[in-house]
Amino acid sequence: EANVLYWAGPLLEFAYNYIDHCIARSTNPPPFTIPRLRFIEAGLALQKDVPLGPGFLLEELIGDDDSRNFIKYIHNMDCNPLLDADEFGYDIAAFLACTQHIQYAKTGGLAFISDYQGAYFLILYVDFSIKILYSR
Repeated sequence: EANVLYWAGPLLEFAYNYIDHCIARSTNPPPFTIPRLRFIEAGLALQKDVPLGPGFLLEELIGDDDSRNFIKYIHNMDCNPLLDADEFGYDIAAFLACTQHIQYAKTGGLAFISDYQGAYFLILYVDFSIKILYSR
């Protein structure tokens, strides 16, 4: 999971760079606001001086204990938003589906973030979400 978090940030940034490039080349701004999201901060903690000792994934705490603030935007088995168009957070879910498309298309189908979930406008959490596709 630490490796997944390590690569998820750059893949999301890659999509933002592409979006920013397209906006800069356009004569008109987009008719909607581009949300600026990020993944949680995380790190791997290992016990010093113990070669095969335990390891722990330390993750940033998301908000409070109110689970209503946590939204699953896109499930890893479907590229469509889990939310309906009239539900709170749908705009973020649709944007994240767009980032998946950019990642998939621009990497030639090699990598994309497949499972987006998190707190609305605050943080994204990725749950084993990068699917690397190998072509032979």
